[in-house]
Amino acid sequence: MIEDIKKDARNRMSKSIEAFQSELSKIRTGRAHPSLLNHITVDYYGSEVPIGQSANITVEDARTLAVTPWDKSMVSVIEKAIMTSDLGLNPSTAGTVIRVPMPPLTEERRRELVKVVRELAENARIAVRSIRRDANDDLKLLAKDKDISEDDERRGHDLVQQVTDQSTDEIESFLQAKEKELMEI
Repeated sequence: MIEDIKKDARNRMSKSIEAFQSELSKIRTGRAHPSLLNHITVDYYGSEVPIGQSANITVEDARTLAVTPWDKSMVSVIEKAIMTSDLGLNPSTAGTVIRVPMPPLTEERRRELVKVVRELAENARIAVRSIRRDANDDLKLLAKDKDISEDDERRGHDLVQQVTDQSTDEIESFLQAKEKELMEI
């Protein structure tokens, strides 16, 4: 029973970390990366799909993405979707290829992005602590119902705390890496 609670907590915490990583990948650094456009959707034959499902996205150089729609009629739709996104990008079209230059980040903008990243990390930590609280509540309930002894409950709390510490350390390492990446010129 204690192992099940620990395994459930570990799975839920890893999902929280994956969500945190996903959010980090959306935050733009100075470098071009195809995943920057993943959350932008376009109307592709009547359904909203991510750009990656209606076009090929490649890195042309360190600061430029090249978007090549599979259907020539989608060029203007994709260009407009990129322009109206919250990324502040200005694509330019050359025939069927849309080039998306990444403007260099200012020092002020870098600091704002670091604050956003720290806030995301804190939200991930809160989610992990919430999962720990749920697991500890489950352990207390088992002890109250006399399904496990007090020693087992204490051991379970320690195991859940170890998983929590590992998860918060992982979040912290991702945070440090992203901060370093953002402040790099």
